[in-house]
Formats: sequence, C-alpha cells, structure tokens
Amino acid sequence: MDFLGVPPARDRTAWLVEALRAAIADGRLADGSRLPATRVLAQELGFSRGVVVEAYQRLTDEGLLSGRTGAGTRVTAPASHAWHRPERAEPPGLRLPLPPVRGLELDLSPGLPDLSAFPRAAWLRAERAVLGETTGADLGYGDPRGNPRLRAELATWLGRHRGVRATADDILVVSGVAQALALLCRVLCARGIDAWGMEDPGSRGARDQLVHWGVQPVAVPVDGHGLRVAELAATELRAVLLTPAHQFPTGVVLSPRRRLALLEWSGLIVEDDYDAEHRYDRPPVAALQASAPDRVAYCGSVSKSLAPGMRLGWLIAPRELQADLVAAKHGSDLGNPALAQLVLARLLATGEHDRHLRTVRRRQRRHRDALVAALREHVPAARVEGVAAGLHVLVTLPGDADDAELAARIGALGVRVQPLSWHRQRPGPPGLVLGYAAQPPDRLLEAVRRIGRILGGWTPA
Repeated sequence: MDFLGVPPARDRTAWLVEALRAAIADGRLADGSRLPATRVLAQELGFSRGVVVEAYQRLTDEGLLSGRTGAGTRVTAPASHAWHRPERAEPPGLRLPLPPVRGLELDLSPGLPDLSAFPRAAWLRAERAVLGETTGADLGYGDPRGNPRLRAELATWLGRHRGVRATADDILVVSGVAQALALLCRVLCARGIDAWGMEDPGSRGARDQLVHWGVQPVAVPVDGHGLRVAELAATELRAVLLTPAHQFPTGVVLSPRRRLALLEWSGLIVEDDYDAEHRYDRPPVAALQASAPDRVAYCGSVSKSLAPGMRLGWLIAPRELQADLVAAKHGSDLGNPALAQLVLARLLATGEHDRHLRTVRRRQRRHRDALVAALREHVPAARVEGVAAGLHVLVTLPGDADDAELAARIGALGVRVQPLSWHRQRPGPPGLVLGYAAQPPDRLLEAVRRIGRILGGWTPA
C-alpha cells in the first residue's frame, strides 16, 4: 500500500486511520477492497501489529471496514461515505440555519448522529423479509395514522423502554418531531392556543419551527433542576414544549419535584423525547407521558437512533386531540411511506433495533469519553456539563465571554461548534455546545486541539 506515504515517528495509529480513511473517501480503496492482514501491513510499514489492529478497529467502528474470520478485512463504504459531513446539521429533530464556514473540516454540531453506524445489514435483511410477505394492500394509501403493525410494535417498545402508556390506536406515525410539532401547532392554533412556553435556553430549531407555524414561543428559564415550573405557572400560557429527560442544550434532567409541579399545572405538556436512547452513566428517566397521558403530547423519532433521513417518528397525544391531529396529518401528506414503516416494525419485533442501540451506545460512550478527555487535556479550565446522556456536551464560559465570537474564531480553524447564545431568547451565561456522535475519537481529539488554541487562555467563572 505505497499510497499511504511515509509514516511519522509519533501518533502512528491516528496517521494510519486518517490515511486509510482518505483513501476510502477518494476511491483509491473502493467498496469491497480487501486490506492486507494486520501482521502483513505492520511489517510493510515497520509498525507494531497493535497499531494496525487498533487502526482497523477504529475504522470498523466507523462502518468503513468489516472483518470476518477467514475472510479478511474489507472496505464497506463507498467514496461518498457519510463522514463528509454537511455544513448544516440539525438540533433535536429540526433544522437550524447557520452561517457558512469556509474550510470546515470537523463538524461538532449537536444533534447529528453517527450516520456510519446505520445498521445497513440488519435493515437489508428486514427489507427483504418484508418484501417477501408484503401484500398489495400494504402498499396502498392505508391508515393516515400509520401502518398498524408499526403502531403496535411502537406501543410495546415505547412502553418497555420509556414507560409510555399508549395503545396502537393512540400512536400517530409522523415524519419526525418536526412534523409532530407542525401538526400540534396547527391544531392548537385552531383552538386559540397560539403561544407556548419554551425552555430558555432551548432548541433554536424548535423555536423557529413554532414561529413558522404561527406560535409565539415564550421563554421560561431553565436551571440545574430543569424548567422553572413556578415561572411557567405564573403566566397564562396553556401549552409548554420541553425536553425533560435530557434538556437541550444543558443536559439537565427535570427534577422529581419539578416533574410533580409540572404535572399539577393545568396546560398541555409537549414532551420532546429527542435522544432518550443514548444514556451512559445513569438509568433511564421515564417519560412524563407515563404519569399523565391525558395531559402530555409525547414526540419521538428514529433520527438519533437510526438516521434523520429515515423521516420516521411518532406523536402520542391526549385522546381529545387525536381526531384533529389525524385529520391534519391526512391533509398534509396522506401518511408516511409504507415500506419503511414495515421494515422498522420488523426491526422492533425481532430485537434487531435493540441490538443496534446497544452497539451504538458503546460507540457513543467511547466518543463521549474521548471528547471529555481531550477537553481536560487541551482546555483544562473547561467546565463540561451534560455528559451522562445524549450526543453532546455543554462547555460553560466566563460570564463576560462572547460565545458567538469564540465560535466564529473556532470555525475559522475548521471546527464547527454552536454558541449557547443561539439557543437563548433572553440574555444568559455563555457557553459552547459540542456534539460528539458524528466524529470518531481521533477526529474529536484534533477538533479539541484546535478549540484549545482559542480557549486555552480563559478560566471558568
């Protein structure tokens, strides 16, 4: 493999990973190409075999290589593989317009999952099985609420994993949380509810979505215990949107006392359970919907567990809203694509989706650990928050820091991060929101090295 070039004296594993990754990206190593055995390549490069083993393992974790005893190690990704990240990523389920950054190499935007982890083989097996048993009726327009098999599997799966209380008839299949919010906005606005409480800080993308559909987002502060419910109760608002299991972007969990106070509040609670599948250092937090299904509209999707491009999600609303929501869904698009629903139903039924989630959690834990370790080394004064779950962390900054200006300077070094101020409606402490799911550990280390060049001189408040 002469195209690899001359190896450096140090950081040989990172060099080899980057060299092989680049060769796959530009087509020098085509999909299906067989790589040399680790012992052979180690001898050729003059490395220890452990360096090559580790490099192959990293690229296997990224989905670029696959290995099987007796069959060797082969390239499994075409040249258009997904690590060429789009310059625009999505916060929880929704698009956030961001200014372009020239020379962007490392995208640490929150909300972007590890697309290389998509379970291609499992999806293909399920799709073949589904096509073998699908009838003509399954491919018609069908029920606008979604395919009955998927709704039944979701009711069981969400009950087991999130404690959600719902039957298949309560579930409306949607094309992601974005559509769930759009439908709720339309139905509630028709009932005169055109202002919603919203966490501050909270998802900029969700806020823009509400505004687009004619809803006024009213800021309700968030602290270390989650949404300040007393301040919500002091308003005349009749609906609130929040992320109680893993608040975006701070990462805090709504405390038990606040949960109880919120459930005693009289308005509609819109619960965005955007990344509940990803947790590492704490047990899962049950969905609010489980405590008050007649008061909570529960939203979720596969955008963070499979891929945003699947455009599959669910909305479980109080029953008195369901007929209007189904009518709005039917008027919007007549229902979601049938085949993808049937494939997801099979993945849920066979346990393949659960196996995929366990694999992804292990990978994301490694990514999270690599990012946190790199911040400790290169930005030792950083205060890192929200590390126990999710796909991002929050780095808090001194009270007088201009986080937008710092994010721009970091962007000039080829690293995209989001300033916390983008997700605020009111002034508040600055910070940077760093996503870690979409980049492998060595790329996260390089990104933090560059961030350290900008943040190395500050100290936390």
